[in-house]
Amino acid sequence: MRIELKAQGPVRLADGQTLRVLDGAGTTVVCKEGTLWVTEENQPRDVVLEAGACVRLKRAGLTLIQALAPSTLSLA
Repeated sequence: MRIELKAQGPVRLADGQTLRVLDGAGTTVVCKEGTLWVTEENQPRDVVLEAGACVRLKRAGLTLIQALAPSTLSLA
């Protein structure tokens, strides 16, 4: 499945669902609710975000965002 976001706004992920972000360097991932696991290609450390936390993507390439619980996120 391929998802293309044309408008910025919240994205809801079910428990275990994954969102692929390609070439997202400079994009901020904001966890609105739930828990997210974020891993960037060629980045040695992964990040776990709880509600209210955010991370700015540093790398071009593939980033995977997986919901560890039902979650809502936004990309800015």
